[in-house]
Amino acid sequence: MSKVSYYTAEGLKKLKEELDQLRDVERPKASQAIAEARDKGDLSENAEYDAAKEAQGLLEMKIAKLEETVANARIIDESQLDTSKALVLSTVKIRNQANKMEMKYTLVAESEANLKAGKISVTSPIGKGLLGKSVGDIAEVQVPNGTLKFEILEITRD
Repeated sequence: MSKVSYYTAEGLKKLKEELDQLRDVERPKASQAIAEARDKGDLSENAEYDAAKEAQGLLEMKIAKLEETVANARIIDESQLDTSKALVLSTVKIRNQANKMEMKYTLVAESEANLKAGKISVTSPIGKGLLGKSVGDIAEVQVPNGTLKFEILEITRD
């Protein structure tokens, strides 16, 4: 079953660039490595040939997975999103109820997540807990060492 995932235009562009790199550069390199190993003689005892074939198989799996992801990707129309709730591409300012620390995260698709840039995946525990919440709501997030409670302070679209 195919899984539809949502991306920003920039995120989908990066995915397509990675796919093109794998198809146009890495695939020919893998074929070349197999050809070179094959030229070295007896294939039954040629570890280099086996390794090249295995690398090619892994590369083809990665290409197939990326092709499926790109085929099922949808670009998010930010103008149609409800700004009163935390959704994909929302920037959410939250306060940890336990230590009163405030944080700001942008909810993004899994492949675009980058914690250093303040982008968390909607499939992460915190992302799932924030989805659908409004300003003033308390999001309860299950983490390995218990439950964290976050108060939603602000929801914006950047």
